[in-house]
Amino acid sequence: MKLHEYQSKQIFGRFGIPVPNGKVADTPEAARQIAQELGGPVVVKAQVLVGGRGKAGGVKLAKTPDEAEQRAKEILGMQIKGLPVKKVLIDPAADIREELYLGVVLDRAARRVAVMASAAGGVDIEEVAATTPEKIITVRVDPLIGLAEYQARQLAYGIGLKEKKQVGQFIKIVKALYNVFINTDASLAEINPLAIVGDEGNLMALDGKIVLDDNALFRHPDLAEMRDESEETPAEREARLNGLSYVDLDGTIGCLVNGAGLAMATMDVIKLFGGEPANFLDIGGGARAEKVAAALRIILSDPKVRAVLVNIFGGITRGDEVARGIVQAIEEVKPNVPFVVRVVGTNAEEARKILESANMITAETLAEAAQKAVEVANQAA
Repeated sequence: MKLHEYQSKQIFGRFGIPVPNGKVADTPEAARQIAQELGGPVVVKAQVLVGGRGKAGGVKLAKTPDEAEQRAKEILGMQIKGLPVKKVLIDPAADIREELYLGVVLDRAARRVAVMASAAGGVDIEEVAATTPEKIITVRVDPLIGLAEYQARQLAYGIGLKEKKQVGQFIKIVKALYNVFINTDASLAEINPLAIVGDEGNLMALDGKIVLDDNALFRHPDLAEMRDESEETPAEREARLNGLSYVDLDGTIGCLVNGAGLAMATMDVIKLFGGEPANFLDIGGGARAEKVAAALRIILSDPKVRAVLVNIFGGITRGDEVARGIVQAIEEVKPNVPFVVRVVGTNAEEARKILESANMITAETLAEAAQKAVEVANQAA
């Protein structure tokens, strides 16, 4: 679950990270009023859960309240990477002297939390990693000890901070961001840019990003309430509400599989035979008919889908339950695309009888199922 910039910065502030005292507006008139309250130049920033806002024209400077109203009018309602802008953040304009990067992320390979810093802030960290990786300084935190001060100091000196005051401020911010990451069960906490501002050279988080681990949201009902459902597609929302793992892709063959590894393998085999998957969808173990029906409704709502491949390995999941869910969904949605189904394992024979009685194409192996799915999808095209 992603948080908006203004939400992330509110959390940063609670943990002692210096942030601008900006406010959110959903109308141009409200933007004007906030700019008037703040006094002086402001920055009007689109609040959408994608990157590249500045390049898309979603971040604009305004010198007066009237100009802030006009800039908000230009930004509100615009589309950035397909998402409509419904809110803008009005922040006081900062006198930026230097832009740094600071982020905390889970390094799965090292089985540690990694804290990264760079003197090349204000741009995508992925771009820095690709072009000048030597500019990124990383320390990995022992989970039994936590972030040590010497590690924060190592980051400060590694990115070229020399003034005693700035090093001290940076260490406090690094510790605070690490605490944000741990205490919110985040998978990412990022400040970009962490700017050196004004004549006094103080550090301030001018932008912020937090990505929360959905599996831990039951521990944080206050954070779960921050979810912006308007940023989800209807398919993503239905998948989340039904406990399904779903990712929309660009292909034409809808995939319904139980198990993430099997789903990835299914997508690979589809490509092997010249097709393209339309989605990743894992119904998980023990899925009953209602969950399968919900999964198929999501797949069939995609107009790109020309065929559906169902690949079920019945371990915990009962094949006959999946088959009943498929038939139930077909009766509800009445699709006009062919189905290819491969079911093995628990109650597989009963599942095949149910599916064959519903005039579906069945297959014994994954390769056979993928080949048939590609053939019927090509015929539909």
